[in-house]
Formats: sequence, C-alpha cells, structure tokens
Amino acid sequence: MTTIPPYATMLGFTRYVARTGPAKATFVGGLRRQRERRSGFNPHGQLVKALKADIAFRTGGSYLNAVPDLVKPRWKPLYEAVSAGATTYLHSLGDPEDVGLAQTRDALASVGPLAVKINPHFGLRYADGTREAVRLHFDEQPPTPEAITATLHLMARHMDQILPNAEPVLVDLRRGTTHRIDPGAKTGDVERWLAGEAAAFTAMWTATAA
Repeated sequence: MTTIPPYATMLGFTRYVARTGPAKATFVGGLRRQRERRSGFNPHGQLVKALKADIAFRTGGSYLNAVPDLVKPRWKPLYEAVSAGATTYLHSLGDPEDVGLAQTRDALASVGPLAVKINPHFGLRYADGTREAVRLHFDEQPPTPEAITATLHLMARHMDQILPNAEPVLVDLRRGTTHRIDPGAKTGDVERWLAGEAAAFTAMWTATAA
C-alpha cells in the first residue's frame, strides 16, 4: 500500500491543536482516512461566494440574505445560522465604497515535519491602502485561543506569498467577530509550540498507518 505522507489543511491543523488528550489521535486518524479516500465536502462554498459578491458589488448583504433559499434543504439551517453573522461582519467593514476584494494565493507551509496548506478565503483592500487576508470560521463553537493563534500565525508567516503587506484576520462568522494577532505574542514561542504540535500530529498520522 502506498504510504501517504503527513499533510493537513490549515483548517485540519487548527482543529487538531484545539483538541486535547485522546481526541487528538482520533481526529488525526479521521483526517488520514479522509485523505486516503480523497473524500471531503465543503458545505460553505456558496456562503463564501455570497459574502464575496456583497463586498465586490457593494450590495450591503443582499446576496447573503438570499443564499439560504438557494441551498439544498439539509444545508438551510446552517446557512441561516451563519448568514446573519456574516452580514454583521460585512457591515463592520465600514463604507462599502472604501473596501474591495484582493486576490490571495494559497501557500504550503512546513511546520516542523508537517506540510500544512495555508488557504485564506479571500483578501480585502481598503481605500487607505491597507490589506487583510481573511480566513473564516464557521463552527458552532467559537474558535479556541489555540486555533486563533495557529491560524493567524501561519498566515502571517507566509503573507509574502498569500497577499503581500496584508494583515491576517480570522472572522468568527456565526458571531460576526474579527480576531487579529495578539501584539504581545512572542513569535519564537508560537513557532516552538506549533513545531511540537506538528511533530505529535506526524507521529499520530504514522501510527494510524501501522
């Protein structure tokens, strides 16, 4: 059988660091099986498109308001739960004339022995020249401090590739709240923590293959 090298998306890795104890190994085993089957479905795609459309066309939330009625019935409760917070976030961006979309690129990070795909959802460019690379959090529970730190640090670390001179932002969509890097965080400490988490992830990945 072909050995699948350890790999995680930024979403997978940040969900992993938010877990504790045996739940970590269970989660890694699940990710590996998904990778082997090449399975995985993103139920949020149409909501991201609607939010981006409202930003690009300066429509104040009309796409977000309409999108719950456009998805399959099974996804409607999810879209209704998230679209209200997404509209709150949209309005928090200020005057629609002063903000537009910016093209972002994905990056492949090496975190210790682990390859992690860094994939923001979109970029923003403001009239004053500032930029943001935005990653969205859709889960029912707010992002943990560990998930926030890992997401923002990994994006910041590769911002030259993602969207040069941009600030990384994690948006908790259900609550419409925005998280930014803690200026008091020591980059070296975060790097060491992430490398340790990645080494443990890699060991668990290998163990589940045995």
